[in-house]
Amino acid sequence: MEQKSKDPLHGKTLEMIITTLVEHYGWEHLGSRINIRCFNENPSVKSSLAFLRKTPWARKKVEELYISVIESLR
Repeated sequence: MEQKSKDPLHGKTLEMIITTLVEHYGWEHLGSRINIRCFNENPSVKSSLAFLRKTPWARKKVEELYISVIESLR
């Protein structure tokens, strides 16, 4: 019998999380919700991944926003 994880981030890659948020908000609105340079100046998934992998506080904000988005879509 398989148990499902209750963690909403289980099985989600950081790249998938960023892509989902960009599809939902667009770079401009995402940058206004989370004011970090990689979302506001020449944004790209690649630069965002590099920054968020090195910056735990920013990654936490991105993950929290992602969770709120997927919960609102249910």
